[in-house]
Amino acid sequence: MSDSTLTPPRAATALRSVWLVTALILALLAVFDRARAGASVVFTVEALAGTAPFLVLSIAVAAWATATGADNLIARAFTGAPAVMILLAALAGGLSPFCSCGVIPLIAALLAMGVPLSAVMAFWLASPVMDPSMFVLTTGVLGIEFAIAKTLAAVGIGLMGGWVVHFLGRAGGLADPLREDIGNGGCGGSRLRDPKPVVWRFWAEPERRAKFGREAASVTLFLLKWLTLAFVLESLMLAFVPAETITGALGGTGLMPILLGTLVGVPAYLNGYAALPLVGGLVGQGMAPGAGLAFLVAGGVTSLPAAIAVWALVRPRVFALYLALSLTGAFAAGLLFQIWHLA
Repeated sequence: MSDSTLTPPRAATALRSVWLVTALILALLAVFDRARAGASVVFTVEALAGTAPFLVLSIAVAAWATATGADNLIARAFTGAPAVMILLAALAGGLSPFCSCGVIPLIAALLAMGVPLSAVMAFWLASPVMDPSMFVLTTGVLGIEFAIAKTLAAVGIGLMGGWVVHFLGRAGGLADPLREDIGNGGCGGSRLRDPKPVVWRFWAEPERRAKFGREAASVTLFLLKWLTLAFVLESLMLAFVPAETITGALGGTGLMPILLGTLVGVPAYLNGYAALPLVGGLVGQGMAPGAGLAFLVAGGVTSLPAAIAVWALVRPRVFALYLALSLTGAFAAGLLFQIWHLA
């Protein structure tokens, strides 16, 4: 899953923290405004029930990918001519699910093994934005139009970043992208060094059935914690943020709403799944669709955990290029989506 990049101990801590924040918000509401607390609980339960079919399908897709080993297919994207690698890497990042070992160890492995930075950047930019589970949930929360636009944005940003890095690399400005003492990627690199075959009929093997169950349980908790918090926040936003405020700042058809959506997405982004209902509420209050897409894309690529991991992994010039490509790509995606929406 795109957002599930924590190791198990940290994931457990994060799980408790998110539930604690949600409970604290509702407790404070109950103290100061009991009616609003009850309304928020009702809103959250109804919203979760409305997205339940998409939630179940999303969980099944993620668990299936892990149980079958379909995530190993990603290793095949990084062979061949540069043009082929960039294309396949962007598609792999935007469309393929992979295990919760995370994208950062995989990136370290790719770079340490000599895969061109252009292909790695294409994958790196596309992978946090979309995957099959995210597509299903985006469809359920924001509609198929947003889901398709976000998928195209993920692949498009990957392609743009890959080609920009390719041409910069030919000029000699991006040699040795990794920081010193970065290893070969650990568990993420194993799929590249020794890719395993995909077992589509995973239910025939007890070990893979067990893996399916473990992944389904893990993904269920992961999605529920973030969506519950997001729907609680959405209920408060709808109650306390006037629609005219949203319309004035992020509505309209000019460039400024899209630019603001891109820039606000960087510090305000919580999580790819939590952002969906929040953007849905904002769009319902007058946010321009292009600004909403720019927010989702920019926040997904440059969220604080992802940015910190990138900073720890690569040299400052590569990190700066990563940020520049992320923001430029998010703005371009939002602008194109807005133009298409108005056509």
